[in-house]
Amino acid sequence: MGGAPAPNTRPVYTIAVCDVEPVAMQGLRSLMESSGELRVVAAETSMTDAMEAVSALRPDVLLVDKSFGVHLISEWISALRQLRFPTSAIVWGAFISEPDAVRLLKAGASGVIRKTVSLTAMMACLRTVASGGTWVDEDLIGSPERSARARSSLTARESQIAELVERGLRNKDIGAALGISAGTVKIHLKHIFEKTGVRGRYSLAVTAMREKGALTASTM
Repeated sequence: MGGAPAPNTRPVYTIAVCDVEPVAMQGLRSLMESSGELRVVAAETSMTDAMEAVSALRPDVLLVDKSFGVHLISEWISALRQLRFPTSAIVWGAFISEPDAVRLLKAGASGVIRKTVSLTAMMACLRTVASGGTWVDEDLIGSPERSARARSSLTARESQIAELVERGLRNKDIGAALGISAGTVKIHLKHIFEKTGVRGRYSLAVTAMREKGALTASTM
C-alpha cells in the first residue's frame, strides 16, 4: 500500500521589501513567492512605511534598496538591532562600492548584494540570511581560497598592519602604534595588497570579516 505523500517540511520565511521602484518590487515578489519558501508580507516605497511594517509584522528579512542612502540605511539597521527585532537586513543596489559594503556590514546588515546578480544567487542570499546566515557578493571580497593562501604569506609586521587596518585605523595611527612612519606603513600596505590580491583597505576589512566567520560569500 502506498502511504500518503510526505508533507512539505521546508520553512517558509517572511520578507519585507523596501524599494524605490514598484515594478522591481513586483518582479521580486513573484520570484520569491514562486519558490514556496519565501512569503512577501510587506512591499513599501518609503523607509518610514517599511519601518512601521517591520515593527508590526516582524519579518525574517528586510530587503532594502541602497538608493535610500547608505547613511540613512546604516542608522536604520542600527536601530533595528538596538530594538532587538528578529529581522535581518539585506541591502541591494545597482552599484555598491567596497566602502559602502563595509559600512553597511559594520552597521549590522546581514547581506549586501548587487541587483545585477543571477536569480540563483539572489535566492541563495535570501535563504541564507532568512535562516540566520550572512551573505556578500564575492566580487566585493574575492575568492576565499585565494584569500586564505595569501594571508598565510604575510610577514609578522604585515599581519600586524593588516589587523590594524581591519580595525579602521589610519596610516598615521598605525605608524604611531607600531613606532614606524606613515610612509613605511604605506609601503607595507602596498605589499599586503599585492600578496592578498585585494583592491584596497576596504576590501581588506571585508575579507577579514569573512575569514572570521562573519560573512558568507556568493559563488553563484
